[in-house]
Amino acid sequence: MKLAKYSLAFLWIYTGLVSSLVMPSIGFSVLYSAGISGQLASLFVYGGSLVDIAIGIWILSNKASRLCYQVQIATIITFTLLLTFIDPSYWFHPFGPLTKNLPILALILILLKQDKDCNQDRLKDE
Repeated sequence: MKLAKYSLAFLWIYTGLVSSLVMPSIGFSVLYSAGISGQLASLFVYGGSLVDIAIGIWILSNKASRLCYQVQIATIITFTLLLTFIDPSYWFHPFGPLTKNLPILALILILLKQDKDCNQDRLKDE
């Protein structure tokens, strides 16, 4: 399951870097279509990017894994709901920016379950 964790960490960090350094214009465009601009839009674009990067680094730290999985789930659901209300057409985008969240959530739930099982096994061994 290390591959799954490293893959998730890469996804979060990469998304944060691309969203803030390579293509912030996409985030600003989406927010502008929802009537959000200026400093608030900058806060959302760059703040969201920092959240993504922080989650990726947190995954790699192996600290408080269960909480990290729960934060990932909450973050994905929040971002998905926000984008759904701002522009539901993203559900029909051929590259699946929102539909990809479903298998990512499934993977996180599997890792969460595995972490819970591992912790229970450790308690039994003590």
